[in-house]
Amino acid sequence: MQKIRCVVERITYQNPENGYSVIKCKVKDYTELVTVIGNMLDVNVGSVLLIHGNWKVDTKYGKQFMADTWEETLPATVYGMEKYLGSGLIKGVGPKFAQRIVRRFGIDSFTVIEDNIELLIEVEGIGTKRIQMIAESWQKQKEIKNIMLFLQEHQVSTSYAAKIFKQYGNESITVMKENPYRLADDIWGIGFKTADQIAMKLGFGKESYMRLRSGLMFTLSELSNDGHVYAERKQLIDRAKELLEASEETVISTLDDMIKKEELILEQNIIKKDAEGNSIIPIYLPPFYYAEIGVASKLKKLSDSPAQDKLYARLTEARKKTGNNELSVDVGAIEKITGMSYDDIQADAIRKAATAKVMVLTGGPGTGKTTTTHGIISAFNAYGLKILLAAPTGRAAKRMTETTGMEAKTIHRLLEFKPPEGYQKNEENPLEGDVLIIDECSMIDIILMNSLLKAIPATMRLILVGDIDQLPSVGAGNVLRDIIDSSAFPVIRLTRIFRQAQTSCIIMNAHRINEGKMPDISNRKDTDFFFIENEDAEKVSGEIVNLVRNKLPKYYHVEPSQIQVLTPMQRGVVGATSLNLSLQEALNPAEEEIFIKGRGKVVMPKPSLHRSGYVYRTNDKVMQVKNNYDKEVFNGDIGIIESVNDTDRTLKVNFDGHIVEYDVSELDELVHAYATTIHKAQGSEYPIVVMPILMNHYIMLQRNLIYTGITRAKKILVLVGTKKALSYAVRNVTVSKRNTMLKERLK
Repeated sequence: MQKIRCVVERITYQNPENGYSVIKCKVKDYTELVTVIGNMLDVNVGSVLLIHGNWKVDTKYGKQFMADTWEETLPATVYGMEKYLGSGLIKGVGPKFAQRIVRRFGIDSFTVIEDNIELLIEVEGIGTKRIQMIAESWQKQKEIKNIMLFLQEHQVSTSYAAKIFKQYGNESITVMKENPYRLADDIWGIGFKTADQIAMKLGFGKESYMRLRSGLMFTLSELSNDGHVYAERKQLIDRAKELLEASEETVISTLDDMIKKEELILEQNIIKKDAEGNSIIPIYLPPFYYAEIGVASKLKKLSDSPAQDKLYARLTEARKKTGNNELSVDVGAIEKITGMSYDDIQADAIRKAATAKVMVLTGGPGTGKTTTTHGIISAFNAYGLKILLAAPTGRAAKRMTETTGMEAKTIHRLLEFKPPEGYQKNEENPLEGDVLIIDECSMIDIILMNSLLKAIPATMRLILVGDIDQLPSVGAGNVLRDIIDSSAFPVIRLTRIFRQAQTSCIIMNAHRINEGKMPDISNRKDTDFFFIENEDAEKVSGEIVNLVRNKLPKYYHVEPSQIQVLTPMQRGVVGATSLNLSLQEALNPAEEEIFIKGRGKVVMPKPSLHRSGYVYRTNDKVMQVKNNYDKEVFNGDIGIIESVNDTDRTLKVNFDGHIVEYDVSELDELVHAYATTIHKAQGSEYPIVVMPILMNHYIMLQRNLIYTGITRAKKILVLVGTKKALSYAVRNVTVSKRNTMLKERLK
């Protein structure tokens, strides 16, 4: 094995899934840049590396150094120091100031920053404020470097270093040595397996209580990520045993101890049977247990308490006088107000809403949910009721505002979320109004529903609107379906497809798919639903790029930003990750042509930041992938990168007018969103949707997934793939069952 010490000049290629990288390095005594290949996901331009490995000659690419192990060191040469300082790792120092610092202090540059940082005042353009920024960043980088070295020693990806430092500060290494499993509990993005890797290297036993406890917590957490509110006892033991490679006795003993300490909760009051008639023993993480109990009890209380608005009082009094319990509002009068006519089911929905405390309105596209909601709002408005409107996502709320002409808020905004205190609207400070109407309710998980119900006073009415044939919520639970299946509250199902909607092949095909029939893919001239047959994944990827960049913008006179690619999966050639790389290169390349006075048009690299193999550039379309209450951005929010500051290593994203700043260490909360999974597109609508459908995705090809993807398209839908894959998805109704007890609790 040989070793080289080098400075990273540029990163030619990085695969974010496995870390495989191709980097170009400056190595002493080599006139040309040396190509280094290997797993080096966490290196940055300007990093000084000591790499152990071997030389090889590739017939296509020539001489390369194959890295086996590597470690990052501080540079010892003037050139290396300038490259390191200018890389953007140290906030407040970009290439310009790096050059000036090194020109002034030479080989002593690092010593000055370390021991006499006030001397930087001698460098042109650096003031006391910038010196303070550099000092803080230098100290932080030193600590992060120590954490990186610790992680490297234990063969764990060093990309977690900044997150660990952010969570524990100078205590980071102490925490990792004392209880590495805390990382899995405390830090988003670090799972049990990473923590376990460190623990094993530190000598923690396979059957230590700390490890077994963390493994059980992780197993329950993974099940909640799959939508389950609880785990069946046997299911939990079997999955944990497999994960931990531990004996059943020690897993059971740890589980029983955790239940005894109330770290986990065993439900004993409700008896639920499985398909074979055996009793299910449900075990919950406490937040999910209390949320499920809370949702059931609050919905019952809300339904049983009388409203205090004028309409409710008048109808109650009129019913008593006449003895007619069906008496309600005059729908004919509402039709005159709205200028619309309602069919029997819609009219029934408006009449029921006038007297209901809790009601569900459900139906597919084109069945008049929006029209009916409008009629319900008009009935309430006629009696002067104060109406609140909300939806789970920003895009769904925006669409609700457009269709009703009234302000609709996201549920988080409605509840006035303020970090770190949480929701300002709650039992002590409830919402003020007579009626709350929530749209896209299939997206609401059990935790959010509980927070929402806490803020609804007993006198308020609640109307839930949604399409239960869509995918269930990303978070745990199946709230809307459980509420409907419980038969505890009035449910109006809209089934008739209106004449206007019948002209849309998107809507008609969505209903055909829902009925288990193949959609019409004849590509007739007046259609809005197109099918392009191609079974080669590589060619499908190229076709999608061509559709988004050239064909669709040219034909429909739209910007590529109006076109959304939706795909069943994250991985694979036509998965979201790969498609995003291709679409980013096609729509937002690394270089741009700009006009400079005196020089004319010049090709310049766009400002960018690198993180975990991804490149983030100005004008990139990105999506937030976790709820960040501090920044007030939530899982599924889409924005555009407005600016990149490669000196401070930050960027700003515009989420529909809400500007949010991210440090480079926070960029794993953002993914590119030229293409996104269908799951992430719930609650959104796009003018044009392009969707690959191939047997490569067969694991995910389910009727409700394809139905959800198709119904995201407002004007045009283009499917690219095979009839076989489409037919498979239409026939496949095996919807994964979710472990919930909300229906039983409501009953």
